[in-house]
Amino acid sequence: MTELIQPMLDQNNLNLVLDSLKLGIICHTPDRIITLFNKEAERITGYLKEEVIGKDCHTVFQAPFCGGKCSFCDSTPDFSFGAKEYPLNIVTKDGSARQLEMTVTAIINHENIFKGVIASFRDVTESFNLSLKAENLSHFAGIIGKDKAMQDIFRQIRDVALYNYPVHVSGDTGTGKERVACAIHDISSYGNGAFVPVNCGAIPEGIVESELFGHVKGAFSGAIKERKGRFELAHKGTLFLDEVAELPLKTQVKLLRFLQEGAFEKVGGEKRVRVDVRIISAANKNLRDEVTAGRFREDLFYRLNVIPIHLPPLRQRKSDIPLLAAHFLKEAEQESPNAVPQLAAEALDVMLDYHWPGNVRELKNVIQFSVVRSRGNKILPSDLPMEIIRDKDVSFRFSDRPDPQDIIPARGKIDIDSVKAAIKKTGGNKSKAARVLGVGRATLYRFLARNEEMKNYVDQF
Repeated sequence: MTELIQPMLDQNNLNLVLDSLKLGIICHTPDRIITLFNKEAERITGYLKEEVIGKDCHTVFQAPFCGGKCSFCDSTPDFSFGAKEYPLNIVTKDGSARQLEMTVTAIINHENIFKGVIASFRDVTESFNLSLKAENLSHFAGIIGKDKAMQDIFRQIRDVALYNYPVHVSGDTGTGKERVACAIHDISSYGNGAFVPVNCGAIPEGIVESELFGHVKGAFSGAIKERKGRFELAHKGTLFLDEVAELPLKTQVKLLRFLQEGAFEKVGGEKRVRVDVRIISAANKNLRDEVTAGRFREDLFYRLNVIPIHLPPLRQRKSDIPLLAAHFLKEAEQESPNAVPQLAAEALDVMLDYHWPGNVRELKNVIQFSVVRSRGNKILPSDLPMEIIRDKDVSFRFSDRPDPQDIIPARGKIDIDSVKAAIKKTGGNKSKAARVLGVGRATLYRFLARNEEMKNYVDQF
């Protein structure tokens, strides 16, 4: 980088400029020797300039600074496509975890020769923590949600990404288990490797072992050549075992052995194959119940369930429905050459009262269906699928309006006293309570979702 900027700046002036930046800057040669390290990089990483200049970055930081996203582990990278940008979790010199936003750019001299890279990074740990504390994050790593339960899941994803411990994601069908697995993969040190999803319930029992671990030539009839399994394909990346409860007991034994030893044999082979893979599993069945029923090995359960993450069903976080609906409408707008209608308040009311057995996946389908069916610039209740309109939980008529004397003033923002009064007056009917308060249903749902005392009060009715 110095040879590019000089003679405009000498080395001392260059260092002054870099030290004034609010971005961490690391510059290294093609063989990873660090040549620049500014004050913000010192502050973020905990390492002093004197400890790193002239040394291999892998040696200084004990491991690739970028973890699995490092482009310099095996060969000189190809930067022909431009800069690389990605989120990154690191462990500082004192052992604390930090979240960074990293940009890596190639340094090319006047002769078009690759001379190294400059990496700039920003510490976003505090802003992320403050957003979580205030519960005002609306999305994280591709996941949408402001409900308190989702804020807790954001924390878990952030924390677990630093470690290569097995994660088990549980939740009903359609809650977004694969999306959570992708998020963990994306911000972890394995994020530069492949994300390999496997639906264990969709693989015929006779070939599941071969699909996962591969086979050698001649291992069985039809094995005309050696084949890699999903574990090898996920090397340096993440293997997502969806519906892991459906694995045959014989395959469970082999999976357990891999988790214990980090190696396996292909079907029909004797050679041990060792891979570096992060394992994330998921199931919509309760694995403890499967263990009790004898369908799932108890020792494997404890190996997979090191870090459990449970996704709540959509009916338990209805305050996120407006946010999710807006997101899916925006997706539809990007995919369609035509104008996409907006969601009418009356249609949103119906959606908020629906029980959503298919969870977020069903909500996305409903939005897509309604966009196609709508003939105006608004999605009306009549544009929604019939199973939602006819659902027994939809217990109001659009013409229902409380009498003026029945309205309980919410004084700008609803509070516990006014909500309790409205809930009591309507016998626990949240839809009617929102109308009595004179607020939108989504506003009331958000209030209830964030207040444990009110959740317990509503449950009495």
